[in-house]
Amino acid sequence: MKNVLGGIQWAVFLIASSIAAPIAIAHVFGMDAGETTLFIQRTIFVLGAACLIQAFIGHKLPINEGPAGLWWGIFVVYAGMVGVMYPTSSDALQALQSGMLVSGVLFIILALTGVINKMKTLFTPAITFTYLMLLILQLSGTFLKGMIGVDSGDDRIDSVLFFGSLVVIFVTFLTMNHKTPWISRYSVLLSIAAGWLLFLIIGKTHAIKFESENLIRLPDMLVYGIPVWDTGVVVTASFITLLLIANMMASIRVMESLLKKSFAVTPPDRMKQGSIASGVNHLLAGLFSAIGPVPISGAAGFVGATRLSSLKPFIMGSILIMVMTLFPSIMSIFAALPPAVAYAVTFAIFTKMVEMAFLELAGESHQLRAYKTAAIGLMIGVGIMFIPQESMSDLPRAFSAVLSNGLIVGTVLAIVVEQFLLWRERKTN
Repeated sequence: MKNVLGGIQWAVFLIASSIAAPIAIAHVFGMDAGETTLFIQRTIFVLGAACLIQAFIGHKLPINEGPAGLWWGIFVVYAGMVGVMYPTSSDALQALQSGMLVSGVLFIILALTGVINKMKTLFTPAITFTYLMLLILQLSGTFLKGMIGVDSGDDRIDSVLFFGSLVVIFVTFLTMNHKTPWISRYSVLLSIAAGWLLFLIIGKTHAIKFESENLIRLPDMLVYGIPVWDTGVVVTASFITLLLIANMMASIRVMESLLKKSFAVTPPDRMKQGSIASGVNHLLAGLFSAIGPVPISGAAGFVGATRLSSLKPFIMGSILIMVMTLFPSIMSIFAALPPAVAYAVTFAIFTKMVEMAFLELAGESHQLRAYKTAAIGLMIGVGIMFIPQESMSDLPRAFSAVLSNGLIVGTVLAIVVEQFLLWRERKTN
């Protein structure tokens, strides 16, 4: 019974920490209720499968997989390219679907060749700070537009929607930082529930639409077509993969430290296996046209609070999640969540990423070099975000897709600048 209840608790945590991402992405791509339901189904199904793969052949630790915030950001960026770089939303999603497959292959190659640690040295605190800040700055506009109900230039601010979004942000901050463990543990779930209820009261929710007549439906594969080669996405996927590797390593180390200190358990080093499993999980994400998963560092807090250090309840929760996705009616309920609620909760969550970014920068021993590196990367990256994408439409598609992405250009320049400064320091000494 303990494992069953623990499995249910894991399932709740998995959904609470994952549901906002597919809803927000579906909204920016203009998916209807049916498409949103199926997108949520595929994403949650892949996350459940990813947890099982890590539990059986990967790092074998109770760390849940969630939609990677970095991929989330890239989805939003590419949604803005629809009509400019890509004729339709399906074309952009097809390119991103292919990017998941590229990332999966890179994960496995880097794990098998042992290049991971060498390549990770490029992502110093200064580079990580630059990347995170560029990502946050690029997404902040999308979050705010979603919270005020502005989808296009013709829309006007919905004051009622904005008021509701502000309340949801306040509730999210309140629950995230609450002293009562179970409230902070389920802060995302509680905030979504409270926001949904509030939006129901103020009349800003949509009716639940059960689009499928089938009781059970398997998730579809390659929804947006066969994989395509897109140089812009390949470059993006390469950078994302390196950052996700660093994210994965950090999550594993945090959990290992918790198990040693709180449970007197010393897990074996399975970083290589975890990397290979992450590659397989990304291949699954591409195959099922979902969002790429990543081990969530917050799992350590969940395990520490619930004392669920065993893999058995974790595995049961993952299986429960996968079974739930097979029922379209359950996914339709999740798809009815107002996008503004998802944006508001996500806005609050992303403020933690701002904290993470500045903590990374504070950890740099050579502050002056870090400031120079970040300054150039941020100025160029943010500057590109203000250049109309239409102005690059005459360039070859591969170049325009890369050059119009301030996130990638800013990060690349930051790496180049920092490596040049390091080279000059070595030459001087």
